[in-house]
Amino acid sequence: MDLKDHRKKIDEIDEKLTALFLERMAVSADIAMYKKGKGLPIRDPEREREKLASIMEETSSEMQPYMRTLYLTLFELGRAHQHRLCATTSALSERVEAAINETQKTLPEAPLVACQGVEGAYSQIACEKIFQTPNIMYVSTFDGVFSAIDQGLCRYGILPLENSTAGSVNAIYDLMIKYDFSIVRSTRIKIDHCLLVNKGTTMSDIKEVFSHEQALTQCAGFLKSLGKIKITSSENTAGAAKMLFESGRKDAAALSSSSCAELYGLDCILNSVQDHGDNYTKFICISKKLEIYPGADKTSVMAIVPHKPGALYHALSGLYALGVNVTKLESRPLPNSDFEFMFYFDLSTSIYSDAFKQMLVRFEESTKMLKYLGSYTEVV
Repeated sequence: MDLKDHRKKIDEIDEKLTALFLERMAVSADIAMYKKGKGLPIRDPEREREKLASIMEETSSEMQPYMRTLYLTLFELGRAHQHRLCATTSALSERVEAAINETQKTLPEAPLVACQGVEGAYSQIACEKIFQTPNIMYVSTFDGVFSAIDQGLCRYGILPLENSTAGSVNAIYDLMIKYDFSIVRSTRIKIDHCLLVNKGTTMSDIKEVFSHEQALTQCAGFLKSLGKIKITSSENTAGAAKMLFESGRKDAAALSSSSCAELYGLDCILNSVQDHGDNYTKFICISKKLEIYPGADKTSVMAIVPHKPGALYHALSGLYALGVNVTKLESRPLPNSDFEFMFYFDLSTSIYSDAFKQMLVRFEESTKMLKYLGSYTEVV
């Protein structure tokens, strides 16, 4: 037999598989209606385990991994079909639906917003990109932004989530576990770090450079080229520029934005010293109340999956079955736990789609704990 003959045989088998799959989904639909009528849950893990064990007994050890994957996928597709037919809802999906209906159509123009740092911080730039004329209150730490929201001191807060060069801001993900909040918007800011000095300072005078640890990471190559100088971490890039100005030092520099040079009367002796030209930071806007504005097509959740093999696959395969794109997956260790992790997901799907509604139900079904962080759009 040549390749053409083998492919013909595969096509014949696929025709049979397609017919049997459609027949299986039709029976799955009948089961869904029965369960709906009897008030039974869609998922029956005991039945799935028994079915899979029976199939594995009839399968050679060589083919068992493939057969397991096939049937786990079939189970997922069957459940997705049943959830859709039964229009399954949950307390979370009802809460989300209420937020969609109750949230005003546009963001307020001039709300009170918490930003970490001081005047000139990148978070301020992100804030002014999201809101037309925001009233900004500055706090010294990321925890302070979450706390201000939590205590009702302001309506919104701006936080950096990840950088295209330095990666995730791990402190933010850890604080996400601690606080209850909702993401209402996101944006990306082009980050250009400049080497700022007090007037009269030259390159040869610099013995110490101040900036936020993320900025220092993003400029690691440049800093290495300066030779033996002291690198000192600051709470904020703008704060580093302000501190440098107030100190009056002529032997130090700050990595900060060009706007901080004008703001604090500093000289910019080098522009764009970050190691990569395409250097962007994603910022999120958070609120205490769940607000979902029209057009939201991004959703973020945090989840704890059962600590057993295949648990994360089970959660991800449900998204695959629904055609939901996972744009980010991050894990963070849970405090005071025995090697348990909280997983952060960024998901791309419209809040108006059937896939979105089913996604919430399926996530609740496949996780030990689900923390819905909000659905939103990104300002470009």
